[in-house]
Amino acid sequence: MSGRIIAIGDIHGCAVALSALIEAIDPRPNDTIIPLGDYVDRGLDSRGVLDQLIDLERRCQLIPILGNHDEMMLHARDSESDFQDWMTVGGAATLDSYGSTGTLAKIPLGHFEFLARCRSYYETETHLFVHANYQPNLPLDQQDDHHLRWLSLRDSIPESHMSGKVAVVGHTPQPDILDLGYLIDIDTGCCRGGWLTALDPVGRQAWQFNERGQARTPELDRENPLIMDRPDA
Repeated sequence: MSGRIIAIGDIHGCAVALSALIEAIDPRPNDTIIPLGDYVDRGLDSRGVLDQLIDLERRCQLIPILGNHDEMMLHARDSESDFQDWMTVGGAATLDSYGSTGTLAKIPLGHFEFLARCRSYYETETHLFVHANYQPNLPLDQQDDHHLRWLSLRDSIPESHMSGKVAVVGHTPQPDILDLGYLIDIDTGCCRGGWLTALDPVGRQAWQFNERGQARTPELDRENPLIMDRPDA
């Protein structure tokens, strides 16, 4: 019997919400869990998030996608300018979760190794999964990093992908799940006081928890408008 396919939206250091979400989903060995990236920054416990995701690799088929904030954390090792850039967008909160401000020294090597093995995309027979966006007329293996990790839906709402697959994305925060039919955005702004969302796009089941561990029963609503005035993702 095949398992479920479940995507998780932007976590951004919200370890309490992630723990509650994992408990509710109760992943099984044949389930495929696809976190869509942005595991770190802004929330209070990026370390706890990465610890949980690494542990989750032992429980199910975990296919983590690399987000732009995760990419910045990796690049922070390369130069002082990259490090300072990361500090301005949430990196300082990430370092605080390791008990240190101003240094990468306390971050376990395994956390960097986890981020380094994250993918740019994943696709099944019916769905594609990316962090941010995509070019509709190119196969996923020909997409550039800017579209996959950085381009907000506020700046460009793509047409349906050439494959005909439904895209499941994060990166652009919404108050509720945004369902355009061919594209579903499940970043519901947990680190901004919103919700951490998980979605089984095949079974059309969703779960949501906030950083207080409270649950909400979400609905997929194709009438939800895009929120155009949120801060950059």
